[in-house]
Amino acid sequence: MEITKALLLMGVGMGTVFAFLVLLSFVLSVSGRFVPSLAFMMPDPEPAKPKAAAPKSGDGASIALAIAAALRRRA
Repeated sequence: MEITKALLLMGVGMGTVFAFLVLLSFVLSVSGRFVPSLAFMMPDPEPAKPKAAAPKSGDGASIALAIAAALRRRA
């Protein structure tokens, strides 16, 4: 008796999940055909313009000094 109820409950649960997955597959299939026709409502954004390179500041001596300070602190 108890095993019958358990099997019935399992069958109803698995049937519900299977029905939901079939419905989900159908809805996704239909929306996959329908949504591209709405693409005109959301055009692609224009690509960002490249920013100008930052001007170089300082000379080689200040860069060498910064590297030396970093290496000294590391040691």
